[in-house]
Amino acid sequence: MFLKDFLKSVFVVATIAVAFVACSENEKAAQTQLAPAETKAPNPFPFYKSIEIKPGYYFEVVSWGKGVDSVGGFLILMSDSARNNYKSISVERNGIITDAWNMDLDNDGNPEIYVQSLVRKNVTDVNVYEFGNDFNKISFPGISTMKGYQGDDKFFVKNGDLFRSVPIVQTEGGKTSTLVKTLKYRLSGNSFSSSEVKPGEAN
Repeated sequence: MFLKDFLKSVFVVATIAVAFVACSENEKAAQTQLAPAETKAPNPFPFYKSIEIKPGYYFEVVSWGKGVDSVGGFLILMSDSARNNYKSISVERNGIITDAWNMDLDNDGNPEIYVQSLVRKNVTDVNVYEFGNDFNKISFPGISTMKGYQGDDKFFVKNGDLFRSVPIVQTEGGKTSTLVKTLKYRLSGNSFSSSEVKPGEAN
């Protein structure tokens, strides 16, 4: 009799244990199914670049704008942690920012931040801001009136100098050809000037 009762007790305990384990597994499965899938937030900035001048002193260029890609604004953020100095400038933009870089073309010790944008399908423009104690905009010369210019120009930097290759479409004797001119820019007294360089001089 005792053995029979003992076996019944063991059977009941085993049944309860199995039921408990099954319930725990079901709860885990339910939690797994209900857990939300991880989602990655989209990058809110169409363009971002960090430009280090020296350790602790850098500029960040950030563009923003929802809807039409070519309309919005951009920020230039300056951080100088050594001097505990932080400045910024907000600018409206008309174009898609494609690149940004720094130079000191006039060798005055103040960095210039160049923000390049595509203002039309194949036409490039540059905004330039020099930073001393604050941001100072410097007008950059355009080339849209250059005879034969139809876009596809490109900026490049070599040996500390700024160049721009400009394809020029020429029509002569009923034949059309493309000549690539190269402009070299200089900066003096917050004013840019440009001159055409001979083929191979910028290579």
